[in-house]
Amino acid sequence: MDTDAVVKAAESLTGMQVSRITPLGGAAYRVTLNRDLDLVAKGHDRPDAVRAEAASLEWLAEPGTVPVPRLRGETPQLLLTDYVEPGGSSPSAAEALGRGLAGLHAAGAEAYGCPPPRGPEAASIGLAHMANVKCEKWGDFYSRYRIEPYLRSAVDRGTISSAQAGVFEEVMDRLDDLGGPAEPPARLHGDLWSGNVLWGADGRAWLIDPAAHGGHRETDLAMLHLFGCPHLERILGAYREAAPLADGWRARIPLHQLFPLLVHTVLFGGGYAGQAIQAARAALRA
Repeated sequence: MDTDAVVKAAESLTGMQVSRITPLGGAAYRVTLNRDLDLVAKGHDRPDAVRAEAASLEWLAEPGTVPVPRLRGETPQLLLTDYVEPGGSSPSAAEALGRGLAGLHAAGAEAYGCPPPRGPEAASIGLAHMANVKCEKWGDFYSRYRIEPYLRSAVDRGTISSAQAGVFEEVMDRLDDLGGPAEPPARLHGDLWSGNVLWGADGRAWLIDPAAHGGHRETDLAMLHLFGCPHLERILGAYREAAPLADGWRARIPLHQLFPLLVHTVLFGGGYAGQAIQAARAALRA
């Protein structure tokens, strides 16, 4: 969306006049309103992507365990939320985040793969499509809707060969054994890499840009490991004090990283295919 369209949508949704608009990168803008209220306007190409993120923010905010930007409104092409002033990370904020994540996950979900209330089945993770479809078993959900679609796309594009796909197929066949002890569906952020943890000037760690759904809680924690996160061991320590993890959880990190690595393989190719293959092999050794 161009700036004129963003201004028009923000003023329509809030009933206030925009006094300043500042690009934040990509399709996001900082919008200052006439009452010195700062919001973020984020554009999307698809209405279901707007609806999915709006529903995700509401669902994650519901338990009150971890801060997420307040949803101010939406149109089919734009999401409007409170602006969070960036600050620096700290051990205390990391520990609070760990406890908050434990509480968020414990808030639960209706089923594995379920979208948030009013959220569509057709959602997004970054620039990729993502299906949220209810399943009784985590292994069925993870195989059918988190590994297989992106594996097939990578094979079709030639990024992963048919021969290399065999290791992923073996993982899918063995998910009931590889996934560890059965757990109830958790309420997940769904795209919890370090870039979606915003360390605020208020001394708290905020969760942004969610792709929320019902899933396995270890998936969110594995995502934090994928590209590194400040004070990660503090986060994990506080999480485990609040909600102990099943034995072998560290060995299962590569299994839960398969989904984001395959998404990156489809979107960006290159070295991500090799990382995904290595993770699949590691998952089989766990």
